[in-house]
Amino acid sequence: MAITVKINKETHDKIVAICNNFNNDPGELINVLHQTQDFLGYLPAEAQELIAECLHMPTAKVFGVVSFYAFFTMTPKGKHPVSVCMGTACYVRGGEKILDAFKSELGIEVGETDANGEFSLTSLRCVGACGLAPVALVDGKVYGRLVPAMVKDIVAEYRGK
Repeated sequence: MAITVKINKETHDKIVAICNNFNNDPGELINVLHQTQDFLGYLPAEAQELIAECLHMPTAKVFGVVSFYAFFTMTPKGKHPVSVCMGTACYVRGGEKILDAFKSELGIEVGETDANGEFSLTSLRCVGACGLAPVALVDGKVYGRLVPAMVKDIVAEYRGK
């Protein structure tokens, strides 16, 4: 029985092409998931079902891999992803207060995307910029030596872009 997916033809064809690039080999599941997430920005259930079909494996196995690894996400990211470092150096220098400031300014919790899809918020274990602690990344740009009062201006820099 064929699986009915709720994705458009272009997306369907791209996912099938990704699977084909890996010879529809079930052993390449993680690589297929990475490329699909790079394309879509996340891994919705419909994409997981199609990948399972192409790789001839149960959807539950695909879902198990997606839900196990933290670098895969099943929810769409915002246009401007915000990540706050919570590694040791950042944490002891006020990382939690920075995270709280972003939550308050954006009106979302960690792991969420705002209603208009503009911002998403995550926390990281370490960015590798300990000398700049506390640190946040917005669109991959590093902001260091942060204090909560700086968050409003950082968000304003990206809002509406």
